[in-house]
Amino acid sequence: MRGFLASAVGVSCAAALALPLTLPTTTAAAAPTTPTQESIPGSTQSLPLAPLTADRSAGGGAARQQGLPQRDVRPFSLVGVVWNDPSVALHGQVQVRTRATGTTTWSAWQDVETHNDDAPDPGTAEAAGRTLRGATAPLWVGDSDGVEVRVQAGGAPHASDRGDTTAEPLPEGLRLELVDPGDEPGAQGAPADAPRTGALSAETAAASAVNAELAPLGATEIPALTKQQTEDALISARGGDTEGAQARPYIGPRPRIVTRKGWGADETLRESQFLYTKSVKAAFVHHSASGNNYRCSQAPSVIRSIYRYHVKSSGWRDIGYNFLVDKCGTIYEGRAGGVTKAVMGAHTLGFNTNTMGIAVLGSFGSSNPPATAVKAISQLTAWKLGLYGANPKGSTYLTSGGGNLYSKGKNVRLKVISGHRDGFATECPGRRLYNQLGTARTTSAQLQGR
Repeated sequence: MRGFLASAVGVSCAAALALPLTLPTTTAAAAPTTPTQESIPGSTQSLPLAPLTADRSAGGGAARQQGLPQRDVRPFSLVGVVWNDPSVALHGQVQVRTRATGTTTWSAWQDVETHNDDAPDPGTAEAAGRTLRGATAPLWVGDSDGVEVRVQAGGAPHASDRGDTTAEPLPEGLRLELVDPGDEPGAQGAPADAPRTGALSAETAAASAVNAELAPLGATEIPALTKQQTEDALISARGGDTEGAQARPYIGPRPRIVTRKGWGADETLRESQFLYTKSVKAAFVHHSASGNNYRCSQAPSVIRSIYRYHVKSSGWRDIGYNFLVDKCGTIYEGRAGGVTKAVMGAHTLGFNTNTMGIAVLGSFGSSNPPATAVKAISQLTAWKLGLYGANPKGSTYLTSGGGNLYSKGKNVRLKVISGHRDGFATECPGRRLYNQLGTARTTSAQLQGR
């Protein structure tokens, strides 16, 4: 059911958090068909890998080591490796070297995380009409125009514990993906903090219209509210009287959120239909595993790169995460569909239904997450979980869609704020960030007034 929105909508704080009384199961708002001149160029180079040695695995399969020698390429800032079958894991090591744009300086070899577990649930609409691929985590390398990559086959997890030293074959169809995020938002005209409605494409207007109760059409951010304003808005949305003697809801103040328009999403890349689930019962925290070598001012470029990698390289409908947080604590809207709504993401294989995924930009296995990022997780969850009556310090039951920890259909008790590793056998969100989730839960509950 697509509603038509003819113009920008300004709203008062009391109405700024309006929740849909019923959540659609398929799609949401369509946009005005305004002629568009907006464009944030970006591109993906997809290069097939080749054997680096004559040695091949038993049975004539793929070579145990594949890659590309040093070569000149068009400018890019993010790299990853994809393969044909998303159900096949890459057991081994992926490493890249890059050359800074316009120089002769090559980086040291950098490891690319080989996880394949930020993904849509099996059998869901995510895969309908699309070709999904297996993929490593993306790695942010900054402005580069040269690349070298090597992929070495290794053993399956815990194989050495069983005395098995046989290397697993590499997946078929390995390709190197080089992503250019395009220009920064605001670089082509209007100020970045101004609503831009005169040249919105239909796709951009649709992604903005689902947040129309929170900010004007084309706005680059959704402003923060006080706790009082947030509570009043939720009471009003539920049909209550803000002046009455009813109990105040447990909800944290709405934080400032940079919209998809604000980080420069190319809305023509994603699937036009929005997917919703019934509720938001839990939040899964991730790290993007894309490295910590970025400035906060580059975060929109990092997000645009991850978005393009998820859609063009991995074959997903949209960026997988519902929200993203940078090292300075800025919160960004992720998958399109509306920040107050129960949008189905592709972030925790087996548990994308009735949950949301929050990715902190960076890698936190051996590096401590910034306190500002942990605080942002607390603020975001206090608000969004509060919309759906969830206690950040509590637990809930979720039904597994199938994964490597829980079989499909199993009813699983999980913390309302969980790490990715709680739902899937993975290192994500990194040991150091995972260890901070207790603090995030406590702070989130306090912000809700619990």
